Amino acid sequence: METLTDISLVVQVTVSGDTRAFDELVRRYQSPVRRFFLNQTLGDGPLSDDLAQDTFLKAYTHLGSFRGQASFQTWLMRIAYNVFYDYTRKEKLMVNSEQMPDGISAVERVAASNASLDTQHSSLKMDLYAALAQLKSDERTCITLQLIDGYDIAKIAEIMQMKEGTVKSHLSRGKEKLANYLRKNGYDRR
Repeated sequence: METLTDISLVVQVTVSGDTRAFDELVRRYQSPVRRFFLNQTLGDGPLSDDLAQDTFLKAYTHLGSFRGQASFQTWLMRIAYNVFYDYTRKEKLMVNSEQMPDGISAVERVAASNASLDTQHSSLKMDLYAALAQLKSDERTCITLQLIDGYDIAKIAEIMQMKEGTVKSHLSRGKEKLANYLRKNGYDRR
């Protein structure tokens, strides 16, 4: 049986309302989208699942706006990035309205709580999330999209709607911060 392209699946959904075609798109991209959110939320599985679900709901309701100028995966990851951006902006508003004195973000709070769950995560994974927690949000997004998800600079710029030079700056600063953090915590390259 011939594998359908993403574009043909999108056409099936938008033209004939074929929900099985959308199910196939979800099946193809649920792991990369969930991994993206796991990295952004520093390992919070339930939150990552919620954000991934929001991403696919938005993709389904806006599928008619997909023009094919970028790959479907890039378009979907842009939606995922926007979902996470909206979530963090909402969290900042809630934290500010609650006047939390500690200044710790919701993502950092989750990372701290996940760090105590030795039985659920390996030590290396916890170290990675602790290292990622040292980065600013845009640095973390650029780093995970490149080093974990394998996107090139042009695709990252497209997903984040940034200039390539800005992406390169975030990557450079992020990699330097990660290297310093990991060296200080016993991951020296010698």
